[in-house]
Amino acid sequence: MTDYSLESDFVKQLDQDILDFVSKGLDNQDEGRFNALALREFELQYQTIKPYREYCKRKGVSPGSVSTWQEIPAVPSLAFKEFALTSFPVERAEHAYFTSGTTDPRRKGRIYRDKGAVDLINAANGLLTKEYVFPGIERIKILLMTPSPRMAPGMGMAIGLERVRTEFGAPESAYLITPFGLNVELLLKSLIEAERSGEPIALIGSSSGFIFFFNACDEEGIRFALPEGSRVCDGGGYMGQFGECSKEEYFALCSRILGVEEHFCINVLGMGEISTNFFDNALKDYLNGKKSERHKVIPPWTKTEVVDISNFQKLSKGETGLLKHYDLINRAMVMAVQTDNLGFETEEGFEIIGRWRKRAGRLDAGEIKNAHGGKVMTQMMAFLLKRNLRKIRDIYRKLSKA
Repeated sequence: MTDYSLESDFVKQLDQDILDFVSKGLDNQDEGRFNALALREFELQYQTIKPYREYCKRKGVSPGSVSTWQEIPAVPSLAFKEFALTSFPVERAEHAYFTSGTTDPRRKGRIYRDKGAVDLINAANGLLTKEYVFPGIERIKILLMTPSPRMAPGMGMAIGLERVRTEFGAPESAYLITPFGLNVELLLKSLIEAERSGEPIALIGSSSGFIFFFNACDEEGIRFALPEGSRVCDGGGYMGQFGECSKEEYFALCSRILGVEEHFCINVLGMGEISTNFFDNALKDYLNGKKSERHKVIPPWTKTEVVDISNFQKLSKGETGLLKHYDLINRAMVMAVQTDNLGFETEEGFEIIGRWRKRAGRLDAGEIKNAHGGKVMTQMMAFLLKRNLRKIRDIYRKLSKA
């Protein structure tokens, strides 16, 4: 009888093989290897996650009945709110947090990852962050418009960004959200210092946080001219749903307020139910002299399909439907996830529009708040971000004269 415990040769070898697959880089085209790993991962999750096994049985699917990754049943993202979908005992979790509960704020998804799964997510997302946010850069000062993991241990974004800070941040990198609100003085001081020194700076945080800040600056006529190479990476807010403004208006604000042009603005799609982050291609393609439409890149260890809202059949490129992801890095949970995010496939990747409002036969999209921390955390973040911005004019005047 096969042993599927974390200490088993089956799991250890699977994790190592997935890491080896990731290490082959973003040009890896080994479809056969992806398929083989996906089938092994499905076997593990079928045998160890009882709710998922029962779901597969109802569909008449088992490890012995499938030969391709497309046949692996995708669990609806809603299931993460009903069950702890883990391939290991939850008491062994190294990461534990909640999703944002955007669809139903009263019910939040529970996300758990063991140490081996944390190693997988760090390897995959570290490679992607390097390629699409910090290409050609070893260290840069990073301002994180989020709370630290110590302040918000149940917030997935905070946990993920701590890894970004330690891996890519210069020593003076800092979190900007404190228990007292947004540290407006540190933010403005850092932007002014970057202007004066000519040293590029990176800002990372939620789309809504940047919009609050940009609007406050706009009202007071505050402008910055950040050095070439400065960049803004935001999570949340999507095509036509960038918080309180459109995507085009968001890029215009980045340029007008910070002096950061559109190709140095990177949006990232991160979901608690999926371990891999999906980054815009914009900066990497610009630096490589490649002209292409902005889209989310699908790395080799994932697959993304767009399916019809009625029958869940795969749609053609350009057609709007629900995004379905297959992610080898999701070894700790379920690799195949059917989301309620609306999007469409492009020539080289996909784009996301928003969250499906679930009106029968209609593709109405609502805004996605990408906080990964539950309704209370989402509301607290908005409060803390806006709380001190009313002081921005006086703080800016003081600092600009220094």
